[in-house]
Amino acid sequence: MLDFEKFSFIQPLLEQGARDGAFPSATAAVGWRGETPLLFAVGGANLLTRFDMASCTKPFSATPLALLAIEDGELTLYDTVSRFFPETPPDKAGITILQLLTHTGGFTQHYHIQDDTDDPERVVESILRSTLLDQPEGTPAYSCIGFILLGKILEKAYGASLDALSAERVFGPLGMRNTSYNPTGGNIAPTEMSAATGVAWQGIVHDENARFLRGVSANAGVFADIADTARFCAMLAMGGDGFLSAATMRKAIRNYTPGHDTHRGLGFHLAGPPLNFMGDLFPPESFGHTGFTGTCFAVDPHTGFYAALLTNRVHPTRENDKIQRFRRVFHNRAYAAFSRLSNRTDGLHA
Repeated sequence: MLDFEKFSFIQPLLEQGARDGAFPSATAAVGWRGETPLLFAVGGANLLTRFDMASCTKPFSATPLALLAIEDGELTLYDTVSRFFPETPPDKAGITILQLLTHTGGFTQHYHIQDDTDDPERVVESILRSTLLDQPEGTPAYSCIGFILLGKILEKAYGASLDALSAERVFGPLGMRNTSYNPTGGNIAPTEMSAATGVAWQGIVHDENARFLRGVSANAGVFADIADTARFCAMLAMGGDGFLSAATMRKAIRNYTPGHDTHRGLGFHLAGPPLNFMGDLFPPESFGHTGFTGTCFAVDPHTGFYAALLTNRVHPTRENDKIQRFRRVFHNRAYAAFSRLSNRTDGLHA
């Protein structure tokens, strides 16, 4: 079990981050495999506060659903977009599930879909007629657009909506009771101020495309609290823990973009490149993800240690990038504390 005293620095570190303006509120977790995690909260947030997970939606929703679909035989990594959407134009027909998961499909990072169509039901048509940024299998380019398409493929494969699939196949089985799309009730951290109303988004997804898609998208839209985030991380830290097979997890966290300045697994960022959000001490085989609103998590698959940070750094404005350095400091200090503890604790790596 992790010793709270060895991680007591996290509370004042979060408080300093709030004073320095990196974020107005935050929660954090550190954990080791299936042990009870250590949880922290500052800035008016509490352990039940739900944060807009932004792009951490990708590993919370579409990524595990795609991995489960591979295990179910509903998908293979080399199935193409045209298998699910026969009307796909030639430049995108051969793009594979693998390329969508590893951000090597050539799609642009982002465009406002509502500028192309006023009908959320026609999002696939919009994406399929969009201009590719690069040839598939070229330089990896992080793409929310590619993930939105992946979500639509999953919906077609299973004949159900992404929010229903996520609730039934991911959040429910993992005991993530405070995680959902389109959350109801209170205790939700506010994000950026709406230009239209002058009121902060709260319980309404910050991402423009996910908001256009009625709050349900594979690129953004999930809200979660820190305890549920820790549950998800613990599953990953234990090699899938029966939720995903060990074989699937091994496949998911290998590097599919060697030789590039960004390392991609199947829906996960991998540690290694300079200025990585996981900092300087998490081993290169570690994996995780970030979200635009200030969320992130990192997992060391060999030791089973993980750390997660949820913030609303975009409140009241997105013009604030102090979270970039804070994430690295947070992960450095968390992993250093774990390493000191593990050096003196027999069997911690066993």
